[in-house]
Amino acid sequence: MKRRAYGVLLLSLLMTASGVGVSPKGFANPQPAASQAAPQTPQGKMLARLFTSSVVLANWFAPSFLAQVAAPQVQTIINNMKQQLGPYQGIREEGTGFGVVFEKGIVPTRLVLNQQGLISGLLFQAPRSHPQPSQDLASAFQALPGKVSVLVLENGTPKLAYNSDQPLAVGSAFKLAVLNVLKTQIAAKQQSWETVLKLQSNLKSLPSGFLHTWPQNSALTVDSLAALMISQSDNTATDHLIQLVGKPALEQLSPRNTPFLMTRETFMLKNPQNVSLRDRFLATTVNQRQALLGESAPLPAVSDFESGVLSPEIEWFFTTTELCQLMANVADLPITQINPGVARPQDWRTISYKGGSEPGVLNFTTQLQGKNGKTFCVSATWNNNQPLEEAQFTALYSGLIDSLKSQAKPATTTD
Repeated sequence: MKRRAYGVLLLSLLMTASGVGVSPKGFANPQPAASQAAPQTPQGKMLARLFTSSVVLANWFAPSFLAQVAAPQVQTIINNMKQQLGPYQGIREEGTGFGVVFEKGIVPTRLVLNQQGLISGLLFQAPRSHPQPSQDLASAFQALPGKVSVLVLENGTPKLAYNSDQPLAVGSAFKLAVLNVLKTQIAAKQQSWETVLKLQSNLKSLPSGFLHTWPQNSALTVDSLAALMISQSDNTATDHLIQLVGKPALEQLSPRNTPFLMTRETFMLKNPQNVSLRDRFLATTVNQRQALLGESAPLPAVSDFESGVLSPEIEWFFTTTELCQLMANVADLPITQINPGVARPQDWRTISYKGGSEPGVLNFTTQLQGKNGKTFCVSATWNNNQPLEEAQFTALYSGLIDSLKSQAKPATTTD
């Protein structure tokens, strides 16, 4: 139920869906280029130093950087990369940036030095796999521990499918269902994008997102709430829209997920302090569960989710086939194209994306329109009762997307 504002120096884990790392304001996405020899530029040498030294030293960074990000935090991110992507193998130039090469993948990176040669900006983007055939990538997905589902469609026809009809927990990817119902009701004149809603305290949830910090009665349009629900995965925006469209409509779309949970209700049931409520919820009939959700119970602390997987039975369950269909229904909406996920905008005509994650759950669903007009959907879900190696999954997923690029280029003509 996560994940974008880029600050002057914003620190986040490498594995977030849009690859936010430590970035200077105004960075553009790096342009990919062919592999080159190990870089000899000052930036390349400094980047190599970060990955080959046993300790990341504070005196390599500008004071403005250290005012917001401590050297040990950078060390932690680098250690996580090595743990999840295997041994470091080198640095290569990629357009105006670099690729940090590991055994299991490549991390596109930007590094900026000030006039004194100190690091003033550092951006680690979402990892991608080494180029390999899609069938090899499929085998790598299948080898992941736990349960995995993968689907790749080309113009609606499956190109690759593995457990694509198995319902799995998908985290915030369920918000595609909310957007589907909202779009349908707007087309039927039951709702309007311009309608203004006021934030209600009883519908405020936990992060991701930021609307839970806004004052009660703050006014937003339905369009703004939907944009925040999809691009920022704002849980408070989501719960206001579920209230607006109504649970019955969502349950008609996805009967498996009855009662259709708000994010606030999900957090409440996952709270370790509410074990009795959770057990009664799971033990009772579907029709009685909604009544239990009306009981007053505290929300958990955000830190509760740092200890591992919590109540995996409490979730939203969809197949990758269903997610691709849900995405196809709404991909024409600009709000689905704000956050491109792990796909690179320069490679595609349009990108519509929604993902979801929490401990033990990860999904990426992307619809891509090639520059030749072909449409692809790539959806992958991973569930396990142990914390997931998100960087590995992200690299495999981005590899699937990269494997489609050659089929999405405009046809060349000759005289």
